[in-house]
Amino acid sequence: MSKKVLKTKLCDMLGIEYPILSAGMGPSLIGEETGAPVDLVVAVSEAGGCGVLGAAGYSLSELRRNIREIKARTDKPFGVDLLLPKNLFGTPAGEKSSDKDIPAEDTPRKIPAGVLLGGLPKAHQEWVKKVMEELELPAVDISIPGTSTVTMPREAVNICLEEKVPLFCSGLGSPGFMVEEAHRVGTKVLAITGNVKNGKRMAKENIDILVAQGHEGGGHTGRIGTMALVPQVIDAVAPIPVLAAGGIGDGRGLAAALAMGCVGAWVGTRFLATDEGGANEVNKKRILESTDEDTRVSVAYTGKTARANHSRFHDLWDESGLKPIPFPGQVLISSVLLAASLKAEKHEHMGGFAGQIAGLIDEIKPARQVLDEMVEEAVDILTNKLPENVTAE
Repeated sequence: MSKKVLKTKLCDMLGIEYPILSAGMGPSLIGEETGAPVDLVVAVSEAGGCGVLGAAGYSLSELRRNIREIKARTDKPFGVDLLLPKNLFGTPAGEKSSDKDIPAEDTPRKIPAGVLLGGLPKAHQEWVKKVMEELELPAVDISIPGTSTVTMPREAVNICLEEKVPLFCSGLGSPGFMVEEAHRVGTKVLAITGNVKNGKRMAKENIDILVAQGHEGGGHTGRIGTMALVPQVIDAVAPIPVLAAGGIGDGRGLAAALAMGCVGAWVGTRFLATDEGGANEVNKKRILESTDEDTRVSVAYTGKTARANHSRFHDLWDESGLKPIPFPGQVLISSVLLAASLKAEKHEHMGGFAGQIAGLIDEIKPARQVLDEMVEEAVDILTNKLPENVTAE
């Protein structure tokens, strides 16, 4: 079988063979789950796409170490995805969090859940305690890195620039403050938007690529569906190239994105459910068992709207009547309860990030196979099936 050709402007921009990027799904702040570990990044890049390291929640030393491991295992382009909260603990994302020297190695510390939650509002602490008692959940210690790419975004960005990563991705927040520096070292910059307003704002910051992510997508997501969002964003930010995200899990979704005028696709859940995808086995199984209606958007996990597999955890949070703690404080609550549920094997209370496309996924495959099948199906649609099914003059 001859090798398929599927090329867009994105391929020339990034030096890749196929216009497919794995979404930068990162580990939780407690390191319980890694959505896009090094293995997945390398597999996608080696297969001709662009693997993206989800680095939110890594320590700074882990970030640098993983970047260097990727470089050692592939000479193909790859990306790094960080979260850039607009204002964290009073420090804007573009400013250093501390003048202290960053340790070469910042070994994680095991912290008892009660101590970890000690600084949160009393009502939230009491609710967690109540849930733990009622569900008979075991006490857990949470592993917290000495530094974090989430709480020290400027320092994390600096590491990416020092390592000259080919593509920097901002999974949350605006990367405008670092675009000029990135371009000086040859790094392209990608941002993600869930609406036209933010897309226009990011376009003014001289970014290279914009992802328009629809409501269907897993993880942090907006309110507008992909089919409605993508063409509006393309029109609003032209000539900046746009990728589609949300609800894309096979070649049909990729072909549709290209037909709408996108230069490629940003794919999350389908790569999460691969041999190399870093979701724990409980959540991979949950993706396989999902229907199109088995995910839910909630603030329970991070304090921001995020789509995940529906579980009893969503119901418990809704019943609490509490307001979420601003990001990343809410992550501490969800991390403690999910870690305790995992330890107790109460899987009905667990559900990792996943998009509505989970209903289409019924098999865990190698990432290379997923990418190859996606390309082959898209090429077949664009060259054979579409001309057969449609008459246009």
